Amino acid sequence: MARALVVDDDAALRLLCRVNLELEGFAVREAESVAAAEAAVAAERPDVVLLDVHLGGERAFDLLGRLREAGIPVALVTGSVDIAEYRDAADAVIAKPFEPSELVETARRLARVSS
Repeated sequence: MARALVVDDDAALRLLCRVNLELEGFAVREAESVAAAEAAVAAERPDVVLLDVHLGGERAFDLLGRLREAGIPVALVTGSVDIAEYRDAADAVIAKPFEPSELVETARRLARVSS
């Protein structure tokens, strides 16, 4: 079972991601901040991280760098209009609002899970 970590300060969005990923066979952990995400990664290495670019004012790029250095695939999730600036920073970029199927397919691809 692939493990996903959803990092977002919006509880409703975390729930949406968790439910859709769990329905597709992922084991999902949630984190609402950079500190909570770091603790979750330390407790259990995820196969993929879905990381909100802006976490209640926190910028997630330091965490992104540490995840990438550890070899953990990361999809940035953003509501920004111009997502081009994030394309080279992560393994994938998901623009809000997104279709749940897009989220699941991106997580599968990055975690190397077949459908």
